Amino acid sequence: MSASQLSTKHLLGIKYITKEDIELIFKTATEFKDVINRPIKKVPSLRDVTVANVFFENSTRTRISFELAERRLSADVVNFAASSSSVSKGETLLDTVNNILAMKVDMVVMRHPAPGAHHFLSKHIDANIINAGDGTHEHPTQALLDAFSIQEKLGIVAGKNVVIVGDILHSRVALSNIFCLQKLGANVMVCGPSTLIPKHIEALGVRVEHDIKKALQWCDVANVLRIQLERQDIKYIPSLREYALYFGVNKKLLDTLDKEIVIMHPGPINRGVEITSDVADSSQSIILDQVENGVAIRMAVLYLLASKKA
Repeated sequence: MSASQLSTKHLLGIKYITKEDIELIFKTATEFKDVINRPIKKVPSLRDVTVANVFFENSTRTRISFELAERRLSADVVNFAASSSSVSKGETLLDTVNNILAMKVDMVVMRHPAPGAHHFLSKHIDANIINAGDGTHEHPTQALLDAFSIQEKLGIVAGKNVVIVGDILHSRVALSNIFCLQKLGANVMVCGPSTLIPKHIEALGVRVEHDIKKALQWCDVANVLRIQLERQDIKYIPSLREYALYFGVNKKLLDTLDKEIVIMHPGPINRGVEITSDVADSSQSIILDQVENGVAIRMAVLYLLASKKA
């Protein structure tokens, strides 16, 4: 029998939730997908709930997706951008959130540059915490929407071969995806230059490949990540042009495979670097489905956590 409640009151990372939790989120997201495709897109599920979006790092897509999900559920929404706040004047994380909680906030959706910031917070405050990205550690809702999109496209995740291509070293998306896909029974490979693959990543049970054509020939799904130049303190690759030459996913390369694979990208896309426009916009791509599914998945997470009062 499937669970009807999450096993936790927070979403701190995929590492800390169960396969049953993931399946419940997917089931709930499917129901919410019907809602967001109706003429009237709102439900009153979180009418008396106040959600604070607290972003200590810049974000456009994730913040908008969460805000849309919150408003679709009729929640009251408070947006807090740390760059334009007292944080820049030296206020601590705990002070900031305590001030927000003093305004009687029930849930906190937070992005923070420090790995583990959400764990720290969950031990000190009563509100439900949702991790919208912590440094290079985890980005759980992105992994959930990615796996949900694979399930929607292929019918099942278990047994599928998924390769994550690109800057694995600096990517919180990669780590959350690895945890999520493995919990659902997929086989995971990472592919990229050796300088952008973390040492000992095989210990997580993933395969490592440095030849992009071999990786694409192996997989059913390729999740292509961008090079995160803003997180790189030294030069990990000679140039973006050289990266595109050796690891870029383009139509010519896909045409050499003896099968058609599914193409994904968490965005934002650097067109012409990790992926070309003719691939990103092709019938093999489910990139826009990922965006739509992001709202449904986040609605599901917010709804399920709001009903989980531990």
